[in-house]
Amino acid sequence: MATEFRTLIFEVEKGRARITLNRPEKLNALSQELQTELNAALWEADNDVNVHAVILRGAGRAFSAGYDLTPLARRNAPDAADDAYTAVYRGGRTFDDDAWNLEKSQRLRMAIFDMHKPVIAQVHGFCLAGGTDVAFLCDIVIAAEDATIGFPPARAMGALPNNMWIYNCGPQWAKRLFLTGDSVSGAEAAKIGLVLKAVPPEYLSQEVEALVDRMVMIDTDLLSANKRIVNLQLELMGARTIQRMAAENDARAHLAPSVREFGRLAGEQGLKAALHWRDAKFGDGKARVEGPEIRDENGRLLPWPPAR
Repeated sequence: MATEFRTLIFEVEKGRARITLNRPEKLNALSQELQTELNAALWEADNDVNVHAVILRGAGRAFSAGYDLTPLARRNAPDAADDAYTAVYRGGRTFDDDAWNLEKSQRLRMAIFDMHKPVIAQVHGFCLAGGTDVAFLCDIVIAAEDATIGFPPARAMGALPNNMWIYNCGPQWAKRLFLTGDSVSGAEAAKIGLVLKAVPPEYLSQEVEALVDRMVMIDTDLLSANKRIVNLQLELMGARTIQRMAAENDARAHLAPSVREFGRLAGEQGLKAALHWRDAKFGDGKARVEGPEIRDENGRLLPWPPAR
C-alpha cells in the first residue's frame, strides 16, 4: 500500500492482513499517532478485496500495555501575523473538552467494530487498559495462557472509555475487575468468557493463523454478512451506544479526587511514582477465577489449593 506507517507493521499475505502494533520499547503504548495509523490500516484492509480477515497483534513483550501517558504537546496553530485568525484547540480544560477528546480517540478504534471484515486479536504478554479497549472491540480474541489482562487505571485514573466487557464475561465479572483494577491471566479470561480461548504461548500464532486459514476459504461477502448481523444484534443490546456513554462516563470519572491526586504526583514526582502510588497497595494486582483469594501480608495471592 502507498501509506507508510511509523508505529505499526502492515502486511498482506494469503488472504489476510496482519497489523502489528510496533512500539515494543513502549510495550505498544497507544499514542495518538498509533491510533490514527491503526484506523488507516484497518480501513485499508477492509477495502482490499484480497483480504478476508485481519490479525491484530503486538510486537515484543506485549499486545499493548495501555495508552501512552506521555504528555502530548498542546496543539496550537502557527503564529499569525497582524489580525489573522488563530485557532485555539481543545485541551482538557473542561468536562466537555475531555469528553470530546475521548470520543475522538474512540472513533478511531471503532473501525474494528464497524469494518466489514473480521478482526482477530492475538493477545500475548500485557493487554492492559487501552490494550483491552482495542482487543475487546475485535470479533474474536485468542490469548496466550500466560497473558495478563485487566484495567488497572480504574483504581485511580478514571473509568473505562470503551466497554465491551459485559457482553463477553457478564456483569458480575465485569464489576469484579472494574471495581478493583485487578487482572486475570489469559487462561482465566477464557474460563469467564472474556476471550474466546487461551492456548500455550508457543501455539498462539499457529492457533490464530489456522483460524484465519478457515476464514480465507469463505467468500468475503459472506464473512461480512455474518459478522455484521452479530454486531447489529450487539447494537440492539446497546453495545454501540454504551461506547459513546463510556467515553463521557470516563470524563465524569476524571473529576474524582484520586484522579487529580494521580495527576499531581505524576507532575511533581514522575509517572513511575504515580503508578506506584496507584498500584503498590494492591499487591500482585491479580484476581483468581477459581478458588478462594487468600493473600499474604503484601497482597499477593497464595497458591491454591495449598501445598500439603
